[in-house]
Amino acid sequence: MKIYRVMAVVYRHLSLYKRSLTRLMEIIYWPVLDLMVWGFVTLYLQKFQGGLPPFIAFFLGALILWDIFFRAQQGISISFLEEVWSRNLLNLFVSPLTPLEFIAGTLVISLIKVVATFLVTMTLAYIFYSFNVFSLGFPLFLFLLNLILMGWSIGIMTTGAILRFGQEAEVMAWGLAFLFQPVSAVFYPVAVLPPVLQKIAWWIPSSHVFEGMREVINQGGFPAKELIWAFGLNGLYILGAGFFFSWMLREVKEKGLLLKSGE
Repeated sequence: MKIYRVMAVVYRHLSLYKRSLTRLMEIIYWPVLDLMVWGFVTLYLQKFQGGLPPFIAFFLGALILWDIFFRAQQGISISFLEEVWSRNLLNLFVSPLTPLEFIAGTLVISLIKVVATFLVTMTLAYIFYSFNVFSLGFPLFLFLLNLILMGWSIGIMTTGAILRFGQEAEVMAWGLAFLFQPVSAVFYPVAVLPPVLQKIAWWIPSSHVFEGMREVINQGGFPAKELIWAFGLNGLYILGAGFFFSWMLREVKEKGLLLKSGE
């Protein structure tokens, strides 16, 4: 892997954001809108449920962490779709750029989006609702890392599917992350799910992250069990995503589908 080729991919996509207000709004607009809506909901609940201040911590903390996961996934998927929409995939893959370097470049773009989203939502949550996300302490950084890893694995799988099946699979870039939301127990504990969904949630890294977040808010301490499960599952997810992408790329090359990308 050549770092300068990875950074070339990063520069190519950052240049798009530098010259496009609508792309910048995609990073800021939706997180801010979600924060305002759920923030006002929590204030309303707190008004009628006096003595339950964790409402704000539960909802706003969960919202900020969920946006991190979503932006991590979108950072990879949308970067790949930019190449599909501009019919640039063939140009990329006939160049010295390797698939691994391209994926590494989209990971960096994803990380930049995550940092931007986190800074915006963290600041506004503190200004509007006096909620300090750093009150979660050191586990916050481990929660963020796990959600980024899971977002990356879902993003890589989405990229592989779009590469293989074309634009008809684009819907996965927007909807696949939300498929995990009900069993991730973002705004409620896993215990409220039906037994079947509880078993599914056990194998979702994000569910352990949000359960760990609630454990920190309610009891303090360090959610070691939840974090161990989250890291272990993320390791399997990353390996599975890498295998799936390699498989799809091999299929595309064998069937000559790269020439038809963007059609």
